[in-house]
Amino acid sequence: MDIRDFSKAKRIVIKLGTNVLRNESGEASLPRLYSYIEDISTLVKSGKEVLIITSGAVGFGRKKINVEKSDDIVLKQACAAIGQSKLMSIYENGFDSYGITIAQVLLTEDDFANRKRYLNLRNTLNRLLELGVVPIINQNDTVSTFELETLYTDALVSFADNDKLSALVASEMDADLLLILSDVNGLYDCNPKDNTNAKIIPVVNDVTEEIMNLANGVSAGGRGGMKTKLEAAKVVTRFGGRMIIANGKLPNVIKEVFTGKELGTIFLPADDKLTGKKCWICYATNIIGKIKINNGAKKALAEETSSLLPIGITTIIHEFKKGDVVSILDEEDKEFARGISNYSSDDCKKIMGRHSDDILQILGYKNYDAVITRDNITIL
Repeated sequence: MDIRDFSKAKRIVIKLGTNVLRNESGEASLPRLYSYIEDISTLVKSGKEVLIITSGAVGFGRKKINVEKSDDIVLKQACAAIGQSKLMSIYENGFDSYGITIAQVLLTEDDFANRKRYLNLRNTLNRLLELGVVPIINQNDTVSTFELETLYTDALVSFADNDKLSALVASEMDADLLLILSDVNGLYDCNPKDNTNAKIIPVVNDVTEEIMNLANGVSAGGRGGMKTKLEAAKVVTRFGGRMIIANGKLPNVIKEVFTGKELGTIFLPADDKLTGKKCWICYATNIIGKIKINNGAKKALAEETSSLLPIGITTIIHEFKKGDVVSILDEEDKEFARGISNYSSDDCKKIMGRHSDDILQILGYKNYDAVITRDNITIL
């Protein structure tokens, strides 16, 4: 199969970065935006289902009230509120001219981290696609939660940028392709700003540590950069999808991608594919609580032959409730797995290092022999 043949791709997620939505003066690039809308409309009318992840609200808001970029979170949230309406009006007017209905979907981290909300979101997006509607999705910067980062500096949120958000949506919706349009041509074998001989890597078979090390910096005007795009590729390829990073400023770039032209960098599905639930555990949850275990327990988990028993636990870090997804650390404090805890942090502290047979006597109840059962553990 031609890896760039997307004729059979039914469900597609397209992420539009801030820098491809604006012109040099920071205003909305209407010719480019309407070109995207035209090409996406063609895809929809050919029978494909398309979800759009759009950036740009904060940038458009700043431009409208003439404020410079700053680290003031409240100002950024205000700019997002101002810019989001302008952003949606462009999409509304553009798609309406092709007879296509759109729907605005604004998401926060908790919409993924909470399993029930995650499943409800999937049901809603599926119904919109069944109705022939194009969901326009953005991070809800106006109300997005920052409490986790404030409360615990080492907390891990499900997403903090639209690259990761696009990957989570692609994973949740079992998309065949995630197309990320940015202001770069793709992934280079070295930094093109430092080396004029840098070459595009056309195909990536596996997002290894070596590949991750090729990422450099944050894009001007945006929140991400190549690192966040490669992290997105990890998510997409592990659930079995394909992903492309291409230059959104190239003429008719969406049309060119779907005619098989070799543009940008394509990331191919990983061999060790994850189920939907394990993908959610691994990538879509907010992580506060952590469980540190000994090397014997790590070996058993890494070989996927065992659940996490209390006797293998050495330390409980931060508070968590029963049913929360926690990070699992080895003796060197390196995270290597995540899983859904059957017990709260308080109960885990009482039973850690003890045999499962002692749980009932210590806690006065016993739901499980394991703190985390094997089916609810994902190895990173």
